[in-house]
Parts: sequence; structure tokens; C-alpha cells
Amino acid sequence: MSDHPRLKITEIFYSLQGEALNVGLPTVFVRLTGCPLRCNYCDTAYAFTGGEWMDVEAVVDELKRYKTSHITVTGGEPLAQKNCIGLLKQLCDLGYDVSLETSGAILVDQVDERVVKILDVKTPASNENSKNKLENFALLHADDQIKFVICNEDDYIWSKQFIEQHQLDGKCEILFSPSHEQLDATMLANWVLRDQLNVRFQVQLHKYLWGDMPGV
Repeated sequence: MSDHPRLKITEIFYSLQGEALNVGLPTVFVRLTGCPLRCNYCDTAYAFTGGEWMDVEAVVDELKRYKTSHITVTGGEPLAQKNCIGLLKQLCDLGYDVSLETSGAILVDQVDERVVKILDVKTPASNENSKNKLENFALLHADDQIKFVICNEDDYIWSKQFIEQHQLDGKCEILFSPSHEQLDATMLANWVLRDQLNVRFQVQLHKYLWGDMPGV
């Protein structure tokens, strides 16, 4: 790593956490540019390209403007930038409550142990399920989270089978989310209750509050 490590940043913004266990908490989001995946439901395609280079120290200085301890590093795919690892460690060292939203397509073995990893499992309807790195599951801790974005009933059935096949039940919190505007949220909730799944159902709170737009 150079003396002045840099990251390509799409946006840094302050909002309510819309997903996962910290839902509803005021959070600063650091959205890194770039992603090797092209999921068909992606809502952050604007982060694939562009962005602005920032020194890690400049990113940290920007975060200090906000009166919250909650920081989420997201993308794109943040781990596609090698200096993301150093940013995560530095934020933890500063005492922040840090979470990482990652696609599951890159190994998380270098991520600081203090970071809460929110790891996607790509379903068949995403068209990227071949990219799931199964080795990541052994690297997760009880405080981490595994997220399935469900697009249709076939995805739901596949996800149930995936959890059983890879013995994920009880490893950490499992999140089931309907793909926004692809699957009716009530339908997914009813399936979860019908089958008595040991998962946390969630919707994307920020989209219900502000719609599908950047910076929320």
C-alpha cells in the first residue's frame, strides 16, 4: 500500500440504514465505484463507472462531519478495490460501528474481524449465482449476516435448498428480501411464515421512504 492509499468513491451520504439488523439507524454510507457483477436487479448501476479518487484520510475526514457511529461501506462491490481493506481497519480503529455490504463474489478473508459482513448469496434470477464463493461461509461469524434477494418463487425454493445444503441455518442471521418491484413483499412474507423459516424477512426501508434514487 502506498503512503497515500486512494479509493474511487461514487458517493458519501448520510441516511437511514434501510436493510439488515441496523435498519432505521442514522448511518453514513461510503459507496465505492466498480463491480465485477451485473445482477439483473441491480439498483446501483450508476456506481459501475465514474466516481472520484479520494485519499483514505480524506474519506475519514468526510465521515467525521456526521454525528453517528454507524458506517456502511458498500458499492458496487467495495472489495474490488484493494484499499477498501485498509479503510475498514482504520474505521474500526477509530471506534466506528462498521458494516460491509459485499456481493459474496470476493473472499472476505482479509476483512477486519470487527467489521460486520453483510454477504449476498446470488440467486439464479440474479444471473450471477455462478459467482458465489462458497469458501466465504467458513469465514463468517455469528455477528455477520447472509442476505438473499428473492426475485420469484423459484428463487425462494432455491434459497431454502441452498441454506440446507450449505448448513447455513444457525451460522448467523439470514435475511430474505423481495427484489424491489419484482416480487410482492407480502407474498414473500407469506411463504416465509408458511414454511416456518428461520430467517429475518426485510424490505428496503429507504426505497419506501424516498424511492429508487441515489444518495438515500
